[in-house]
Amino acid sequence: MPTLRQELGAFGEERVAKKCACPHCKRPRTLVRLPQNFKCADVICDFCGYLAQVKTTTVRSTDAFPRQVLGAAWGPQRDRMRAAIYFPLFLVLVTQNRSYSIHYLSADLQKPEMFKPRKPLSAAARRAGWTGFIYDLGPVRASFIKLI
Repeated sequence: MPTLRQELGAFGEERVAKKCACPHCKRPRTLVRLPQNFKCADVICDFCGYLAQVKTTTVRSTDAFPRQVLGAAWGPQRDRMRAAIYFPLFLVLVTQNRSYSIHYLSADLQKPEMFKPRKPLSAAARRAGWTGFIYDLGPVRASFIKLI
């Protein structure tokens, strides 16, 4: 059974795939979800191969832009940043009653300072030592484009 967080993530990925055209080739309905746990990307355009990350978070109002959003594994993200590889970001803001908005940040507008590593999980945790990261949206907030 998926957790509530996984269900929320799937909701956001499904909305992006159904409602957004590919930012690269501009074709509608070509974005498809990648398999769960695919590193650093959640959707791909099945026409041109464009990859993007989708982050979904709950908010009180779709007009309330969050200061930060939880990322995933720090190791793969750090390695891609060292290689100057950034994936575009779709940010889906969802209210308790499931109204939502979708915002987009292209890869070329992302800044290294927006990625903040989190504290590693404790030795008692199931995945001891694993380190995630946080998207600090402050440095790039004005660069997001509201799509829906």
